[in-house]
Amino acid sequence: MEDFAEKQVATATDLTKAPISQALLFFALPTLGSSVLQSANGSIDAVWVGRLLGTDALAATTNGNLVMFLLTAFVFGFGMAATILVGQSFGRHDIAMARVVTGTTVGAFVPLSIVVAIIGWFIAPDVLALLGTQAEIEPLARAYLQVTFLAMPAILMQTILMMTLRGSGDAITPLMFMALAVTLDVILNPLLILGSGPLPALGIAGSALATAIANYVSLIAMLIYIYRRNLPLRLRGDELRDLLPDLKILRLIFVKGLPMGIQMIVVSSSMLTMMRLVNREGVDTTAAFGATQQLWTYVQMPAMALGAAVSAMVAQNIGANLWDRVSRITRTGAVYAVLMTGALVLVLLLADRQAMEIFLGSDSPAIPIGQHIGRIATWGFVAFGVSMVLFGTVRANGQVIWPLIILFVSMYPVRLGVALGLHDWLGSDALWISFPVAMVSTLAMASILYLHGGWRKSSSMDIETHGPNAVVAEVSQTAEAALPCNALAPASPAALKIDVLD
Repeated sequence: MEDFAEKQVATATDLTKAPISQALLFFALPTLGSSVLQSANGSIDAVWVGRLLGTDALAATTNGNLVMFLLTAFVFGFGMAATILVGQSFGRHDIAMARVVTGTTVGAFVPLSIVVAIIGWFIAPDVLALLGTQAEIEPLARAYLQVTFLAMPAILMQTILMMTLRGSGDAITPLMFMALAVTLDVILNPLLILGSGPLPALGIAGSALATAIANYVSLIAMLIYIYRRNLPLRLRGDELRDLLPDLKILRLIFVKGLPMGIQMIVVSSSMLTMMRLVNREGVDTTAAFGATQQLWTYVQMPAMALGAAVSAMVAQNIGANLWDRVSRITRTGAVYAVLMTGALVLVLLLADRQAMEIFLGSDSPAIPIGQHIGRIATWGFVAFGVSMVLFGTVRANGQVIWPLIILFVSMYPVRLGVALGLHDWLGSDALWISFPVAMVSTLAMASILYLHGGWRKSSSMDIETHGPNAVVAEVSQTAEAALPCNALAPASPAALKIDVLD
């Protein structure tokens, strides 16, 4: 059995032995590619809806996309927690535990996503009323949102599987099937919106149905690929019992995943608050800021990809007790973040007018405003990139509460404090200055957390396996801010210890 497990480990990228600089770059680039594809897919879908159905239909999709984002945000947090546990298991070459974690995650969230889809179909009108959807677009928004809910089981399960695969060291498989989903979605959108041959014209519901079909087909294809290639996380025979969630592992995934999901909500809610302030500056300023946000979406992608790659690599190396490599991975990730994000910032500043014209047209009076916003604020994303790397490292050992607190402080007291406190003095420039100030403050606090936060201390949960499927968990409560103690102590060879801080 042990020989078989060793062979299975060899089928995935061993992030505990590969050269750090090369492995981190090759792992981050497919993750970056997946993010670019996902964002481009949303933009293309918006173009199809806007051009084929008009402005009202495009506005109606906003409601469905917001609901989908909120649900995906929470699942992202739980998927990240599972990624960390899978990564630490792979670092210890314990494939059985990696499969237990994967089975627990899938077995818990697939039924939950189906329940959400069914309930969501019936309560869609109530959700739209809660969001304050305008009466004239409510029928369109309802049709779009109901079909979007039907797509959620596939979208959420794909998200979980792709994240656990990355935890095992495989970033290529998620990229392949993200590309498949995006391609199908782009092709099916106009066919189902307008109808073609035997396909009926479904209007705005056709756009949501295209997304649903694309994701279900991609999910099925990915499962077939996982089993045909015998990837390490597949479950067969008696291993299918792992789909019955282990309650102690599920509790750990929930406790660690919930704060990471909330972080995305904090960032999104702070941006909505900023939009209220920007809207007071006039239509041209709002349009300029909207275009700037579109550009910033792509500027921050390398940082997000590097943060995910660093987290997966660090998790495996913590599992293998290679703490010297953990520090080197973090330093390398920080250098890449500065270089990659800095290069995009420089390109955007040099070609800011051309970039603005993509969204605003060549004669828009909002273009100079957008250029001004970019010159004041865009450089802050370099600090943001390094922060994501530091957060990726500390999260790999389960430190999830302090990153949430840091982001909340940066988004609200710092960013909004600067935007409101300096507005009488600086006018609208106070809004734009608040962005780099918040990012630099995030980096300062993240650096203190990384250097002095005690995240290396392993004390909150030990999971031991006595046989291939038996799991016994013992939980001990320790404050996250405790000083490091015995962080380098070797794990017992007779037990798997997944070290995650409370």
